[in-house]
Amino acid sequence: MLSKLTFTVALLFAFTSLSRAQAQPKPDADFSFQGEYAGEIDSGRGAQKFGIQVIALGDGKFRAVFYPGGLPGDGWTKDKPKTKTDGVREDDSVTFAGARLNGTIKNGAFTLTDSRDKVMGTLKKTERESSTLGAKPPEGAIVLFDGKNADAWEKGKVTDDGLLVQGTQTKQKFGSGTLHIEFMLPYEPKGRDQGRGNSGCYLQGRDEVQILDSFGLEGKNNECGAIYGIAEPIVNMCFPPMTWQTYDIDFTAAKWEGNKKAKNAFFSVRHNGVLVHKDQEVTKVTTAAPVGDSPEPGPINLQDHGHQVRFRNIWFVPTK
Repeated sequence: MLSKLTFTVALLFAFTSLSRAQAQPKPDADFSFQGEYAGEIDSGRGAQKFGIQVIALGDGKFRAVFYPGGLPGDGWTKDKPKTKTDGVREDDSVTFAGARLNGTIKNGAFTLTDSRDKVMGTLKKTERESSTLGAKPPEGAIVLFDGKNADAWEKGKVTDDGLLVQGTQTKQKFGSGTLHIEFMLPYEPKGRDQGRGNSGCYLQGRDEVQILDSFGLEGKNNECGAIYGIAEPIVNMCFPPMTWQTYDIDFTAAKWEGNKKAKNAFFSVRHNGVLVHKDQEVTKVTTAAPVGDSPEPGPINLQDHGHQVRFRNIWFVPTK
């Protein structure tokens, strides 16, 4: 087993390149506890699959969200009520108490207890990976970013470790097609609501799929995976911050007859490989979109809200 000193050195080394990228927030003592825990519990009715998402809130404070049936995208559905408990870190453990479900995190495992302190099960920390992570551009794809340079982007900036910085848009303009993009949210435990890992991916510079650290949240229409201000995701598939995530977006541009819109745009979106929108109509252009509504094609825009979101492996396949 690694000593505390060895673990700390390894953790700092793992994030050295990311921390160089325009002061992206560094991990703290709470970082190793946040994340997802999965396994089985016994609530008196036999073993059942169960998931927990633990959110770091800063200064040793945490919130645990409990999912009967498994984690979002892996068993839990909205018809199974989820519950929450707050917790506090003390040295090498985090304790959650005072609710119907409680427990303790220590040594990479969450021991779950009921309100009478009866142990229901122990769930191990897990790190999920999107099924489309690292997807190769297919024939006919336009590679927009592969880590070598930002030539395809207006005033694009690349970090020392080959990642694209938020706050740029493609020089080329696009209509309908399929976009693959990978992004990493910064670790900002003291941020709340829209002040935590905020960015956005605009198709044609008009219609936004929200990018936000919404790990463990409700999955509203202004959170990660949402068609901003229009439609919430079918399921909140946001992974913990500092984890690579994917969007695979099928976009059908609006149809125009002269200067009059005859049919709205549509989105189908997979977040971390899970369908979160299917043929979702875009009933209005996103508020504060960088490009106004018109029949013209537009750029792919990666919004800058002052949060150090990073991108890689971006390609677009135009609809023929």
